[in-house]
Amino acid sequence: MPKYLIEGSYTAEGSRGLMKDKASGRKAAVEKLVANAGGKLECLYYAFGREDIFAVVDMPSAASAAAVAVAGNASGLVRTRTIPLLTVEETDQALSTNVSYSPPGA
Repeated sequence: MPKYLIEGSYTAEGSRGLMKDKASGRKAAVEKLVANAGGKLECLYYAFGREDIFAVVDMPSAASAAAVAVAGNASGLVRTRTIPLLTVEETDQALSTNVSYSPPGA
């Protein structure tokens, strides 16, 4: 299954919810959300700085990853950014694919 990195930043209200639910409670909620979309949570980390939370998930499709992102963002308590991850093999395959491109103004 394709992997995605989800970065999230809590709003003030979302941070209050985190304090109430604790990190383990939010992890369980993320696991359930991802599973409901057909995926699996590989790992979840909290951080401090611009982003509050990082999760790596396995999702069956880009559409299912988008569904998870929309559900999280629609809550208004967290803003997420979802980044598709490529394996080394997938990157090698991309690098060996010849494509023709004409840049603007060329």
